Parts: sequence; C-alpha cells; structure tokens
Amino acid sequence: MSDTRAKSDHARPPRLHPLPIRIMHWINAVTIIVMIGSGWKIYNDEVIFGWLHFPQEVVLGIWAQHALQWHFAAMWVFTLNGLAYLVYGLVTGRFRRKLLPIRPREVIGEVIDALRLRLKHDDLTVYNAVQRVLYLGVIVLCILQLLSGLAIWKPVQFQELTALFTGFQGARLAHFLFMAGIVLFLVVHVCLALMVPRTLVAMVTGGPEVDPETGAAPTPQTAISSS
Repeated sequence: MSDTRAKSDHARPPRLHPLPIRIMHWINAVTIIVMIGSGWKIYNDEVIFGWLHFPQEVVLGIWAQHALQWHFAAMWVFTLNGLAYLVYGLVTGRFRRKLLPIRPREVIGEVIDALRLRLKHDDLTVYNAVQRVLYLGVIVLCILQLLSGLAIWKPVQFQELTALFTGFQGARLAHFLFMAGIVLFLVVHVCLALMVPRTLVAMVTGGPEVDPETGAAPTPQTAISSS
C-alpha cells in the first residue's frame, strides 16, 4: 500500500508555480519595494528633476546614508535571487513554456480588453499576451537597473559600463527611468492581480496542477494516467 501511494505521489503533476518560484517571487517583491523606497530617499538628497521630490511618508531611511545601507543590503539579495530565478527559468524551460511566443496582435487586443475591464483569464496555467510582455519586459528592466546601479556605485572600476550610459549622470538618469518602469510594472501587475484574484492565490498555494512538458493544464489522458 505504501509503495503504491509513493508511486502515485511521485507521478502527480507539478503545480503551476513550484515552490522555488514562489519563494523567489516573494523575496523579489520585498527586495524591490525596499530598493524603491530607499532609492527615492537617496534621490531626494540630490534630485535629477528639480520639481520632483518624494515625500518622507513613502521613502525608506532617516537620511541618505541610512537609505544607502538599506539599498545595498537589498541589492545583494535582489542580485542573488535574480540570478537564481534566471537560471531556474532557463534550465527548467519555464521561460520558453510560459513567456513565448508573443504576438503583437494578441497584445494589442488584450490591452484593449484590460482597459475595458474585460480581460479574460479563465485558465491560470496559460499566460495571456499582456502578462508575457510585462514579465519579459520587467526582467529586461531589472537587468538594466542592476547594470546602471553598478555604474553609479563604481563609476571608475566599471568605467566601460558607465560609458555605455554616457557617463555618471547618464547612468543616474537611466537608473531613475528604469526604476520608473519597474514601478509602473508593479502598478499594472497588482491591478491585474486584483482583477483576477486567483492569480494572487496561486502564487501562495502553487496553483493548479500542470502538465510537466507543456506547463499548461493537463489533458484528460494525462490526468487519468497520473491518478
């Protein structure tokens, strides 16, 4: 009986969001919020746009040096967690299954549906075109944000990298704009999650079971064979 149960458990399809993905997702969420809040405090110490100052209620850190400590601490966690996420997504094929292909016509149509609050997402195991663009886009933004941050942190040691951003001030501007893009992603991401609350629950519980090969909901034949 125990052998039969062990075989059945072993053959059970994986969840939409495996445990490593859920852990990395929430670590990433916390570190990004810390980096944004502390980054706004650092920005206030030497603003880029004279008309833009972030109120104390939304920043992290009593003063700029305090904010820098928060920023660097979160940066290392963000970098290591991000590398683990990229390796996991590439090695397991999750990126290929979940984020590709992207068809412009589908993206435009689903953006219009989202603006009309009519975005359908009945099958949680399949990312719609808007989600694919957003997730790929924020991955690129996070990589660029890290590179521009390194150029600001060590402009002499990473002078070739700094030169790609046309110098220190160019790297600061790029870092700020990439941050703005990430904040915009977070706003859209949270709004879409609120529109389809099951997606948020799935990132906590793991979500429905999926076919290990396709990453989509298992076919009836697959479900029967694994039971």
